[in-house]
This record gives sequence, C-alpha cells and structure tokens, in this order.
Amino acid sequence: MKGFRFASYVPNIKGAADFDQLFDIFQQLLLIFAGDVAAALDYMNELDRQYNLTSDAYAMADFIQDLKDKGYIQETEGEGQGIQMTAKSEKSIRKRSLEEIFGKLKRSKSAGNHRSTFSGQGGEKTGDLRSFRFGDNLEQINLTESLKNAQVNSGLGESFQLTEKDLEVVETETSLNTSTVLMIDVSHSMILYGEDRITPAKKVALAMAELIKTRYPKDTLDILVFGNDAWTIQLKDIPYLEVGPYHTNTVAGLELAMDLLRRRKNRNKQIFMITDGKPTCLKEGINYYKNAFGLDRKIVNKTLTIAAQARRMNIPITTFMIASDPYLKQFVRSFTEVNKGRAYYSNLDGLGGFVLEDFERNRRRNVR
Repeated sequence: MKGFRFASYVPNIKGAADFDQLFDIFQQLLLIFAGDVAAALDYMNELDRQYNLTSDAYAMADFIQDLKDKGYIQETEGEGQGIQMTAKSEKSIRKRSLEEIFGKLKRSKSAGNHRSTFSGQGGEKTGDLRSFRFGDNLEQINLTESLKNAQVNSGLGESFQLTEKDLEVVETETSLNTSTVLMIDVSHSMILYGEDRITPAKKVALAMAELIKTRYPKDTLDILVFGNDAWTIQLKDIPYLEVGPYHTNTVAGLELAMDLLRRRKNRNKQIFMITDGKPTCLKEGINYYKNAFGLDRKIVNKTLTIAAQARRMNIPITTFMIASDPYLKQFVRSFTEVNKGRAYYSNLDGLGGFVLEDFERNRRRNVR
C-alpha cells in the first residue's frame, strides 16, 4: 500500500546564490537588527551554514564585496571602526518596504491630487461631463461635445451657432494636500513574549514615507516615537529604531503630534498611531507617573481628554492596535468614540494592508 514518506525540510535554494536574492534577505535583517550591518551579516553567515544559501561560484565573501562595490555598505574609520549602511542602502530599504506592503498600489499620473466630494477647477479630470456654469474655466470645456450639441440644436449651414447652453465641461477633482503624523510605540512591550512588533511598524513607516515622496510629494509626513516621552525622528533614523525600557506615554505622543500638525497649513490633517499596549505613563513636571497594572483611571482620563482636544481641532486619530485583550479593545473603542476616529485590531501580517486602506481612504475625502 502506498503511503507518505517524511523527511527533514530542505529549502529549494538552487540558483538562489545571486546578489538580488541575498540582498533581499539582507535588507530584512537590517530592519530586524536596527541597522546593525555586522549583526545582519553574522546572521546571514549562520543561515548560509544551515541552509547553503550560497555556492562555491558565489559565496558570502563575494556578496559582501558586492555590497561594498555597489555602495550599499561602507567601512568606518576611527575609534568606532566597523561597517555601516549608506544612504543608498537606506533608500533601497524604503523602496522594498513600499513594494512589500503597498505593492498593489498603482502609481497615479497626477501626483499630489486627492479626491474630494466636490468639484473644482484644479486637479485631475474625472471624465464626467456637465453643463457649463458661470465661473467655469474655459480649459474645462469639452469642445467636441459642445459642437455636437450646437449642431443638434441649431443645425448646419448659415443657421449654425454655438451658444452657452450648448457648452459642456469636464468635471475635475479638487487638489487636497494632507499632513500626516505617524506615531510608533517603542515601549518594551513591543518585543515582549517573543514577538517582534517593532519591525513591522518600521516597515509601515518606511513604506508610508516612500509612498508620499513618490506619489504625494506635496503632502507632509512627520514620524514620532513614544515611550516614557515622545520625540520626532527623521526618515533616515527609521531603520535604526529600537525598543527601549519604556512605559507607554500615549498622552505625550498625542500632544507632540497635535503640536506638529498645528504648524502645518494643510486643511487635511490626521494622526496614525501604531501601538500594542495600554497607556501606562504620564509626565508630571520632571517626574513620571507610571502604572503598568490594568487601566489606570488617571492615565486613561488624560488620554481621553487629549483625544477630545484633537477632535475639536478636526484631527482624526486612527489607531492600529496590535493586541487582542478585551479590556484593551474596550479602551480603544472609548478612545475612538471620543475622537470620532477609527480603530483597527490588526495582527502583524495585516498591519500594512490596514494602514494603506485607511491612508488612501482619507485621500478620497475631505477630512474636516
């Protein structure tokens, strides 16, 4: 009788020892090891020993030399002698994150345009036609349809004439720029229980930054991290981001996000918050009030007050909660209700898709 024969799984790595495939693994490891090139290469060497990633024709030393020759890594001099990423490598990681998370997104022909529920004179043409109204731009007139209407209404020959009632114009969508603040939780819980939650968050931040730079160049994106305190980080800092021995001061993060958006002149403003834990910390003067056990009423009330302030400033907050505890979900529901924002309870695999969906949805409406 025929049956099944079981054996140890051996990955099919035939032909995998080329630069592009090894580079893909290398970029993943750079995010996991917070930009530590030496640690990433050490881990790749271990993978190579276990799974024979390379061959005699193209070994790890050849890959490392190619990384140097292509300008992705460079050696440092002085007391901190070692090896580090270059700006080219950082840019490549952003592009890879965009392709991985937002790969299905088609690039718009008109960068920086955002759909709205009303029509305007500037922006992308929708293809819809309507009758001419006083104040319409002459460039909006559809000449072919207008002449056709004139022919039907007045006929050809000496009686032919083009009047205002014959004119048809093409609708356009108003160009709306958006200012976004992305908040990333860097409290210790982001790496607790053997689950790496900070790496997916970094991928989302990199992908969003690359998306805005390439598709919506007139938009602004500020990125901040929050633990015991909150501070902004630059685009180049994201791959090196690490979790610290922090509690979760959500209030400090929201206050900084709102301060950043006050300085932006765009009408559309929004906050995206990626977190896996409850607020557990407040700063009072130079001291910290901390309580990691349950939901502290004092901390929760202050957090809800900030959510209400954001609502009054017409700033919706979208919370991406990487947790499944019922009492935490109840807190997020209360927080979302006060702000009139949205909340998603996402696992790590679905995080990027949820962010994309909401990010694009806000572009299709006028955030008020």
